[in-house]
Amino acid sequence: MLVARLRNEHEDFDIAINAMITVGCDQLRVQRMKKKKLAIKDRLTDLEDQIIPDIIA
Repeated sequence: MLVARLRNEHEDFDIAINAMITVGCDQLRVQRMKKKKLAIKDRLTDLEDQIIPDIIA
């Protein structure tokens, strides 16, 4: 399922970013990775909103 794949990809980016920070990687590369991670999170949120719509009680 696409949602599960995106969750895994988001987690992989998180692990990679933390590793890059730990080894002292170039901040520009870290920022680019963070942007990609955020884009994945945004897409994941959009898909989840389609699956589980907001219900106002």
